[in-house]
Amino acid sequence: MRPLLLAAGSVPVLAFAMPALAATPAEVVDTYASLAQAAYDDSLSAARDLQSAVESFLSAPSPERLSSARAAWIAARVPYPQTEVFRFGNPVVDDWEGKVNAWPLDEGLIDYVDPSYGGATDENALAALNVIGNPTLTIGGQAVDASEITPALLADTLDQADGVESNVARGYHAVEFLLWGQDLNGHGPGAGDRPWTDYAQGAECTNGNCERRAAYLRAATQLLVDDLDWMTGQWAEGGSARAAVTANPEAGLGAMVKGMGSLSYGELAGERMRLGLMLNDPEEEQDCFSDNTPNSHYYDGLGIQNVYLGRYVRTDGSVVEGPLLRDLVAATDPALDAEITAKLAASVAALGEVKAAAEGGLAYDAMLEAGNAEGERLISAAVDALVDQTHSFERAIGALGLGAIAFEGSDSLDSPDAVFQ
Repeated sequence: MRPLLLAAGSVPVLAFAMPALAATPAEVVDTYASLAQAAYDDSLSAARDLQSAVESFLSAPSPERLSSARAAWIAARVPYPQTEVFRFGNPVVDDWEGKVNAWPLDEGLIDYVDPSYGGATDENALAALNVIGNPTLTIGGQAVDASEITPALLADTLDQADGVESNVARGYHAVEFLLWGQDLNGHGPGAGDRPWTDYAQGAECTNGNCERRAAYLRAATQLLVDDLDWMTGQWAEGGSARAAVTANPEAGLGAMVKGMGSLSYGELAGERMRLGLMLNDPEEEQDCFSDNTPNSHYYDGLGIQNVYLGRYVRTDGSVVEGPLLRDLVAATDPALDAEITAKLAASVAALGEVKAAAEGGLAYDAMLEAGNAEGERLISAAVDALVDQTHSFERAIGALGLGAIAFEGSDSLDSPDAVFQ
């Protein structure tokens, strides 16, 4: 039985004529696959809107059109984080995810940077390669012709060059850097402030290589659209990701719980939030050029809740929903279901407080500063809520009879002393 698509503005209801708690594992996993397909489809649509805004800007650069392109990037970061819960437990997604959302990145690989950024390091000889500024490159001792910046150059030659993970040449954050530039404000207010004239033609061009910079932005945006189009297809009927979870419903349930627990604990609570707070480092924020990090964190948390409640609100306001995981948990342990449901609401609310504080003027950079008591309180409350709900997810593994499932960890939570070694 397929989840139904409810019209925008309709009252959210369970879209199946069946008694409560009558869901089967196969139906729940089918809902899960349909939620994934809808969320990736929304991400693809938003990326195409971003591409249109980028093309409009590049065709006639201006402050207003740069602002519109930035707004389109921010809008694209609403549906995509809600897909991240599908990454863990689904190898098809995990093997692909680095193409679109890898971070942190050494931005000096791509373009000019402030002198304070430095140059090559022992860890990354290409940290200041500046592809935009150099049509001829040397990578791994081999000469590379970069006279034409194309999607193929980014994907096949530059991304993860020399086997270094921070050599990120594509994806959301490469596009983000090209639209905002470096955020040089430290813990102070303000995001990156790349001038629109970095893309101007003729005498108005600033920082050189404006045509090559435009070519890079166009290529990176095209890759983002292509990659999201591919992943959307993997969750459609006949797609490999859908087939992998629906062929074995018990394994599909395991992927659902692993995704919820791993994103909640090791990835979001640990690597993306607790680690930055421990290091008091403004660079330890995922959307670091645009200062959009609190929004991405919030929608990550919402994505976890979506999977448990079997419900996703699409960008157009319509709803995809169906038999839900909580039905299966409630069938064996009603108290645990009530506990998980309440804890999910609490974690989303805590992440919402971080988001609201940022919208009110307390930037995430400032929250990470040593001695910022309010920032520490907000981030710590969200981390604690995410960790707390993960403990309940661990109990759900037993309630569902799924056997051993290990969630992703983080030194910031599991071995704090190792962070400083």
